Amino acid sequence: MTNRLINEQSPYLLQHAHNPVDWYPWGDEPFEIARKENKPVLVSIGYSACHWCHVMEHESFEDEEVAAFMNTHFVCIKVDREEHPDVDHLYMDAVQSISGSGGWPLNVFVTPERYPFYGGTYYPPRPAYSRPSWLQVLGRMAEIWQDQPEEVNAQAEQMIRHLKQASKTISGPAGLMPDKEYSGKIAANLLKQADKEKGGFGHAPKFPGTMAISFLLEYHHFTGDEPALRHALRSLDAMAEGGIYDQLAGGFARYSIDRDWLAPHFEKMLYDNALLVCSYCDAYSLTHEERYRKIIEETIAFTEAELKNEAGGYYCALDADSEGVEGKFYTWTWDEWLEASFDVEGIAADYFGIKPEGNWEETNILHIAKGIEKIAAERGLFPFEIRKVISDVTKNLLVARGERIRPQTDDKSLLSWNALMNIALSRAGVAIGAGKHQAIETGAHYLVRATEHMEWMIGCFETNGTLKHAWKNGNAKITANLDDYAFLTQALIQLGCSTGENKWILKAAELVETVIEKFSTGEDFFYFTSEEQADIPVRKVELYDGALPSANSVMAHNLQVLGLCMERREWLEKSTAMLSKMSENTVRYPYSFAYWAILIQRKTEGIKTVICSGKNADLQKAEIQRNFLPQAVFFTLRKEIFDLPILKNKYFEDKNSIFVCSEEMCLSPVSSAGEALHQIRG
Repeated sequence: MTNRLINEQSPYLLQHAHNPVDWYPWGDEPFEIARKENKPVLVSIGYSACHWCHVMEHESFEDEEVAAFMNTHFVCIKVDREEHPDVDHLYMDAVQSISGSGGWPLNVFVTPERYPFYGGTYYPPRPAYSRPSWLQVLGRMAEIWQDQPEEVNAQAEQMIRHLKQASKTISGPAGLMPDKEYSGKIAANLLKQADKEKGGFGHAPKFPGTMAISFLLEYHHFTGDEPALRHALRSLDAMAEGGIYDQLAGGFARYSIDRDWLAPHFEKMLYDNALLVCSYCDAYSLTHEERYRKIIEETIAFTEAELKNEAGGYYCALDADSEGVEGKFYTWTWDEWLEASFDVEGIAADYFGIKPEGNWEETNILHIAKGIEKIAAERGLFPFEIRKVISDVTKNLLVARGERIRPQTDDKSLLSWNALMNIALSRAGVAIGAGKHQAIETGAHYLVRATEHMEWMIGCFETNGTLKHAWKNGNAKITANLDDYAFLTQALIQLGCSTGENKWILKAAELVETVIEKFSTGEDFFYFTSEEQADIPVRKVELYDGALPSANSVMAHNLQVLGLCMERREWLEKSTAMLSKMSENTVRYPYSFAYWAILIQRKTEGIKTVICSGKNADLQKAEIQRNFLPQAVFFTLRKEIFDLPILKNKYFEDKNSIFVCSEEMCLSPVSSAGEALHQIRG
């Protein structure tokens, strides 16, 4: 038996295609039916890698009795939050307003007009965890819909008014642009939230916090502040050594459920790995420590091996579960370890923290429990001997793990997440290609990969001049949201600046024109949804930086960079106004506005454009980029083609020149990388 979801392409929806629940996909039809039949609508939202989504499906949505009640009293819609982030944003905000918290699965009761009137997250099959059972919730909602329709409609309309007003209160009034003191206040407030012993921010659960880490690295760069550097690097080291990182094959899980980064929520998301690559690129460019280059290369290798599709794009995620058990693919009982590792002397067990009784729920999560130097000293061996044992054991474990049942792959591709991965590839190409150890071939490979991937994205997601949000098996669908446009624009800028191919910058400028036309609020910010979308009752203005940077903060970056290189004063003014309005809340709540914090800091320190012109332009640019220069944006002029306004009159035959400009002025051209570096830092 199947339901309507069998015709969908989302792996999450297909997981529910055999439920006895009469699910509809998101669209107009179920709401029209609800209106005709005077029924409330249940909108149930999740994603394929969500552990508790699987649990609730098994406990409730596969139950014939529960399904019969749902089918009788409700019109039921199943939504993949990754396909429809706008729907998820709307109803998540509603549930957070109702209960003070949110998460997935997200179950929301709405009117046929799509107005939410009640909702929650996971509900058990029987009363537990101080929660009613799912059937009890369903019964109560059906009862009040039937007996108290006026109250339901009044509450729903009040909720919509609240949601329309909510995003307007996050930003402050326009004012003066923040000064350098703001960065110090932001850093101080971030460090107040820091777990200085274990790394990261807060206690548990712990998310990577990549934007906050990158802010601290940049703050150290601009000020020399040692506590900021120490905490940023401690956080990156702790994650790389923890169970949140796959010690065998690379790649990061979504978050850690404990303070020590040992026990992850095992799902692996494309966007987390892309953002983490960028933070490790910052650390590598700043410190030139080999351990950061290793993590960059291993994480990209993970995405290429596990998330890359045959067409050249990237899938969304790997599931947390396999064989119905969270983390089973990645963990080892003592007996499994002994059988697979061939770790005769227990050296690798010491290194990876493996115990007979297990280190997590009677099984073992691999992490770096003891350093190689310490193990060598304890055992009277050389470090290279320890490394050889660990290398051999790692190979043995990978062979054994390869025979296990793998977690399911969410094999759709999203434009926004692919754009983030493209940024990571470009960033890695520059950081590693211009790094201390001159890994030129690896860096060049990443830039070639980024270029191929960008061509794939433009070819697959752009149809008739407009962008789509999701792609699978040659089919692009769903109107693109602001984050699709914002992240793709930033990826185009990064790729153009990294490769010196200015056609990508021009494409980015075209996208900004579209965003201004279709997403503007009429003030300084942008709606998350295009004016072409009319399937939700509230157009949200997304300002918080969460697991991903907010689309508005990324657009503030895009407007700043493109305003400089395209000489568009109105774009620069709009970016400045956005940063000005966000400055006060960024100081107060820096972790929640961490990407805004990065932009405010760069703006107050002075963003510089660097134009390398002449036959040796690429070599000179690479020499400059061996340094950590987050305030600099690089352009390349190899021949007399002034395709970007900023390049006009900056090419001289048989002469290499470097032009460093700020928003207000250009300095005298110089001929050496050292002189340019002095100007950038000055």
